[in-house]
Amino acid sequence: MAPIKALNTGSVRLTLVVVLVFVALVLTGFVYKMNQPRILNKYELRANGAVELDTPRKFSDFQLTDHHGQPFTQENLKGKWTLIFFGFTHCPDICPTTMAAAARMYAALDEDERENLQVVLISLDPERDTPEQLAKYVPYFNSDFIGVSGNQHVLLKLATELNVAFSRVDLDNGDYTIDHSGNLVLINPYGHYHGFMKPPFEEGSMRLTWRSINASF
Repeated sequence: MAPIKALNTGSVRLTLVVVLVFVALVLTGFVYKMNQPRILNKYELRANGAVELDTPRKFSDFQLTDHHGQPFTQENLKGKWTLIFFGFTHCPDICPTTMAAAARMYAALDEDERENLQVVLISLDPERDTPEQLAKYVPYFNSDFIGVSGNQHVLLKLATELNVAFSRVDLDNGDYTIDHSGNLVLINPYGHYHGFMKPPFEEGSMRLTWRSINASF
């Protein structure tokens, strides 16, 4: 009878190993799935303030200058996602609020996610927002962020193609301000206009929607 007992013991051990391997695979798959971004449908995206275009749009090339004094063109928008905010450094409210929300959202991303996303402030006030001024302002929110400005006509054409409206408003004291749209424009890694996020901005919703859009791209 001893051989039969040994055989039974071996079968039990084999069964136990198979069960343990199966459980480990199930747990690994569960953890992997839990760590994957949730894919939102278009209604959920809109509820979180994000809109994806049915067909991403190409737009004209342009040449501006970043806060390091280097050329900034459409080539700088390829190879990763880009969030563009059209604003200006003298803006008293929505600009710093939006940049701060983008900074919190960006900081909470994983390292590989941050490598796949850049945040760009395009100034609509080139008269005051020189590269030097942008270099003082933009890195305050995050050292990875990029400040850009340039020729007023180039800015107008680019903003128009990306559905961003703005206008200069003269003030009674002789100064001026810029009225402008508050959306964050989303450019995909092909350099195409992919969609936008609408204010008010909450970093958790921004992170959720960007992860969903990135995962489904």
